[in-house]
Amino acid sequence: MRTLDELTRPNILRLKPYSSARDEYKGKQASVFLDANENPYNHPYNRYPDPLQTELKARLAEVKGVSPECIFLGNGSDEAIDLVYRAFCEPRVDNVVAIEPTYGMYEVCADMNGVDYRKVRLDDAYDFRADDMLRAADGRTKAMFLCSPNNPTGNSLRREEIETLLRRFDGLVIVDEAYIDFSSRPSLLGELAAYPRLIVLQTFSKAWGCAGIRLGMAFAAPDIIRIFNKIKYPYNVNLLTQREALDMLRRSAADVEQWVSILLAERGRVMDAFRALPCCRGVFPTDANFFLARMTDADRIYAALVGQGIIVRNRSHVALCDGCLRITIGTPEENDALLDALRKMD
Repeated sequence: MRTLDELTRPNILRLKPYSSARDEYKGKQASVFLDANENPYNHPYNRYPDPLQTELKARLAEVKGVSPECIFLGNGSDEAIDLVYRAFCEPRVDNVVAIEPTYGMYEVCADMNGVDYRKVRLDDAYDFRADDMLRAADGRTKAMFLCSPNNPTGNSLRREEIETLLRRFDGLVIVDEAYIDFSSRPSLLGELAAYPRLIVLQTFSKAWGCAGIRLGMAFAAPDIIRIFNKIKYPYNVNLLTQREALDMLRRSAADVEQWVSILLAERGRVMDAFRALPCCRGVFPTDANFFLARMTDADRIYAALVGQGIIVRNRSHVALCDGCLRITIGTPEENDALLDALRKMD
């Protein structure tokens, strides 16, 4: 297996990271801060936030059952995705392998960083085989991207195939678990010690209902997290986001569990209703807070819904999603509005 130094770009290994005023201060509790050229007025927003989100990571570590040293927090999961390319992939030299279809930011970040992005198409059941991913790789493949439950298909990928990839590929394997809270299948967080090149992505945007604060999580071995912290922007998670996330984590877990329970019940109800719609040809199994539905005329139906102020996602031009709309589960009232509109269509 390649060492982490062998996977890391040479300039990143040599990089001396930016040192902020808050990074340099160590010692007893301070009450006078004259080090960062801040305005002394308008407390608490006049102060730079903790660049390493120490308090938030400590609480999150308790909730997730991992060490704080295994946590990176970013401006959405997209930041962690981009950091994989910036830290490990040499532009115009290295490549990554990813399933298709999947979350579009993996490819966008590859394009922005000048990295070859190799797609391995899922099978008819929207699943993958580790052998297919490995055949697409070569000596310059630094990372492989999986999303489980997958977006836009909604299904969980086979655990045994993911673990086969983790055992046989000598680079980084990124498993995006943005929708894991809606799945009955266990997270891979418990496998971090077993697979030192595994990176698990999660988010506050879905089950936690905090898409607006933009907070993503990456969980990995401490040596990978240290590289992320080395190259991230100094204050990448603002004070308001850190405070709101802490407030959410202090709430009873039953609150989030109740939201998830309601959404899962609504998901079943809405999927059953879709199966009875004349304009729906079928719905696909899902472990997420959305599902994929194949429609009689996705483009026309999408446009008609937009005309009524109802927005779903048209995925009909995505690989393997011909004629499909992606339906996010909303409140019962929102779901009823969608169903009422569809029942009136030919």
